[in-house]
Amino acid sequence: MASHNQSIPGVKNIIAVASGKGGVGKSTTAVNLALALAAEGARVGILDADIYGPSQPQMLGVGQQRPKIIGEQGQQKMVPIEAHGIQSISMGYLVTEETPMLWRGPMATGALQQLLMQTAWDNLDYLIIDMPPGTGDIQITLAQKVPVTGAVIVTTPQDIALLDAKKGIEMFRKVNVPVLGVVENMAVHICSNCGHAEHIFGEGGGERIARAYQTQLLGSLPLDLSICTQADAGKPSVAADPNSAISHRYREIARKLLVIVAQQQESGGDLPPIEFSDD
Repeated sequence: MASHNQSIPGVKNIIAVASGKGGVGKSTTAVNLALALAAEGARVGILDADIYGPSQPQMLGVGQQRPKIIGEQGQQKMVPIEAHGIQSISMGYLVTEETPMLWRGPMATGALQQLLMQTAWDNLDYLIIDMPPGTGDIQITLAQKVPVTGAVIVTTPQDIALLDAKKGIEMFRKVNVPVLGVVENMAVHICSNCGHAEHIFGEGGGERIARAYQTQLLGSLPLDLSICTQADAGKPSVAADPNSAISHRYREIARKLLVIVAQQQESGGDLPPIEFSDD
């Protein structure tokens, strides 16, 4: 990697979970993926990079905890807060819910750099980064500052969401971050009364976009109220009900991801240096 990509101490692999637009269930996917990787035996952390709208503290049921600070003046680090067996850090741990983030871009990217570089991760196999929606400063800062193993793109089958997912894929390609695969959320609704399956937001979109960009569909998740209510209650699906069909889907996605990362590393997945011009 280019020399300005500093590796994060205590972290082997960094996986960015991203979406082109909000409202597609990216944060819920990120936390369940982190929990699923941990259930597969990996040591996992999650960094909530959604500086303006951090949601991981609530999803992990952490509440108003503050991270402990260790180290000497000038070299201080935050100890990640552990929840459901994974380590976590979020802007939400450092500000109160009543403090809206009225920051310009450089302040937000500065905050992300602090979370990245001043957290004392304890020997992680995987650090999942829950990215803010879109393709702006934060995403580019991440690619510039740390060696990202790869990105997972979350989308829904709707055409408008797929358009935005394509933008996300294009952005990662431009900054030489491999797109490891696509997760399709809200793919099908199963009626709780009669069991009828209905593709409310359209069908096969995740598969089409994965094919178009030579990546793969890691998995599809149903439009299911429990995914939302469990995350809102601070116990995401994989932690709340490890044996449910939904948890098994997340575990399957995690297993596919582990295989893809291993294959990438075997094939000497060293990426070309990232070049950024000032124009």
